[in-house]
Amino acid sequence: MFASVAHAMGTSGAAAEGGALMQFVPLIAMLAIFYFLLIRPQQKRARQHKSMLESLKKGDQVLTSGGLMGRITDIDGDVLTVDLGSTSVNIGRAYVVSVIDPRTKTAKED
Repeated sequence: MFASVAHAMGTSGAAAEGGALMQFVPLIAMLAIFYFLLIRPQQKRARQHKSMLESLKKGDQVLTSGGLMGRITDIDGDVLTVDLGSTSVNIGRAYVVSVIDPRTKTAKED
């Protein structure tokens, strides 16, 4: 008797497969939304920042992650010598956040 009741309550194989697939549709949609709204823009910003770091040259006015603004006076590999006005400091290239436009004192947009 129990076997016939359980068999009657079960779904057919085709309907069960369609239901399982429909359970994954919201998960796939969420992954697509995360990719296009979070991951892809972050990768774009990282590529722009990397190209900005590679294009640094003497005379550029930069803003560091520590909040210091100065002009690059020497480049030795990944070490930059930045003139802060009354003193010069050596910083790593990775600590440069942006290149500053000297006329407007704002970060240049790529």
